[in-house]
Amino acid sequence: MHTRNLPPALARLIGIVTWTENALLIFMLALMVGLAAAQIFFRNFFDISIFGADQMLRLLVLWVAFLGAIAASREGKHIHVDALARWLPKRVKPGVVAVTDLFTLAVCLLLAWQSLRFIQSARESGEMAFGTLPVWVTAIILPLGFTLIALRYTLRLRHHVLQAAGREEIE
Repeated sequence: MHTRNLPPALARLIGIVTWTENALLIFMLALMVGLAAAQIFFRNFFDISIFGADQMLRLLVLWVAFLGAIAASREGKHIHVDALARWLPKRVKPGVVAVTDLFTLAVCLLLAWQSLRFIQSARESGEMAFGTLPVWVTAIILPLGFTLIALRYTLRLRHHVLQAAGREEIE
């Protein structure tokens, strides 16, 4: 994501958020691989399993998937439909891409809102994911992830609107 035309404080904040996203992604991916390997080892050689490992692995897959989606949206490599945009003239393309950015932003905000409602419902129900870990804690990645993706697309939208207006160079 381009931060060169942003205020320094915002660019620094984006840098900190990016570093945190990457660190969490690496940590959770390593934890997932290590836990799966340990589970396989113990099952095959000692005929035992680690208590709660399967549930934890399911949660880690969810978290890694969302953190990966956040990273992909940061790099502009998230899944998007650009069939029309790839054949448009260079000057027109930023405006069309801005419209798709706006649509993606709206969808992410809607999903963030609905996932917040889910979190509230899960919190009120008191349901546990496993052990003493509430479901709402494990699902907090849903609104967090959709909100971070929405913020990334807000920055992308700003960039493409500025390009369409001729205030930023078109790449």
